[in-house]
Amino acid sequence: MAADARPAGHRVSVLLLCFRDAEYIEQAVRGAFAQTVPCEILISNDASDDGTYERACELAAGYRGPHSVRVRCNQRNLGVAAHVSAAMPQVSGEIIVMMAGDDVSHPDRVERVLQAFDMNPEVTALDTAFEAIDARGMPVAMHLPQRRERFGLEFFVSSGRLLGLLGATLAFRREVFDVFGAIRGPIEDNALSLRAALLGDCLRLREPLVRYRQHGGSVSSGVFAREEPKAAARRRRYERTIGFYRGTADDLEHCLAQLPDLPAERRANARDILAMYRIEADAREAMLQAPRTAWIGPILRGLRQRGLRRKSAERALKLLLPRRWAGG
Repeated sequence: MAADARPAGHRVSVLLLCFRDAEYIEQAVRGAFAQTVPCEILISNDASDDGTYERACELAAGYRGPHSVRVRCNQRNLGVAAHVSAAMPQVSGEIIVMMAGDDVSHPDRVERVLQAFDMNPEVTALDTAFEAIDARGMPVAMHLPQRRERFGLEFFVSSGRLLGLLGATLAFRREVFDVFGAIRGPIEDNALSLRAALLGDCLRLREPLVRYRQHGGSVSSGVFAREEPKAAARRRRYERTIGFYRGTADDLEHCLAQLPDLPAERRANARDILAMYRIEADAREAMLQAPRTAWIGPILRGLRQRGLRRKSAERALKLLLPRRWAGG
C-alpha cells in the first residue's frame, strides 16, 4: 500500500510518522481522522516489525470521511530525519502538520494551525503547547523551557540553548523543506526550526493541541536514554547528542549555502548558531574523554562565542570541582 507520487489536493497535509507504535497507532490515527478540516493524511511507517503498519492499513481501509488517506512503508528503517525526507515528496500540502504514531492530536489542531498561519504570513513554522501523558494515557509532569511567542534566529543565539520547535507539535510551510531538500543529521525538529527561521519567523501557540506521550520506546527516550542505568544513560545521551548537534550544524551549513542573498544580520545570527552547535558537539565529546583537560579547548572557544559564554563559564567552573561533583 505504498504510494510514491505526490497527489494534488488539500491545502494541508498531515504527515503521521510511526515506528513500532502498535500499542498506540489506533489512537494516533483516529486523532488524525477526527480533524475538523479536510486534510491529506499520509501515514508513513519506518519499517516496523511489530504490526504497526498492518494496523494502520486496516484503519485506512475502513475510513470513510472528508480526508484523503494513504499509508506507506519504508523498505528499511531510516530514522526520524531521513523518514521525513522520504515522505515529504509524497504529500502535496502547502502546510505540513507533523503527527507521531504514539501521540494524539486534538480534533481542532489542524484548524487552529491554519488560522495561525493565515494570521501570521511571515511565520514559516510553529509548534503548540501540549499535554504530556504516559504509556497508559495518564497525565505526567513535563515542562520545556519557556520561549517567546514569536521569534527568529536571534532568539536561538540569545537564549543560549540549542533548542528548536518541538517535533511532536510541529507544523511548517512546505518551502521549509522544498527550498533546501533532504534533512542532514539524525533529528528533524531542530533542523526544520532553523530552516524556518532562515526563511521567516517561528511561532509558539500557547494552546495545548497534542497529547504528547512519554514512554520507554519513544523517540525522545531513545535520544536521551532516560530508562537506562545512570552511567550508561549518560554516555549514550552524550554520544547521541554529539551526533544530533553535528548533524544539525551540517544541515544549517548546507542551507546557508543555498541562500546567497540572505540579509547580513540574519546570516550573522545563523553563523553564530552554526558555531554554537559545532562547539557544543566538541565540548560534549571532550567531556566523555579523560583527562578533563580535554575540556579546555571547547571551553575557550565557547567563552568567545556569542550565545555560549554563560554555559562555557559554568563548564569552566566544573574543572575546579572534583569529578564526582562535576558529573564528568
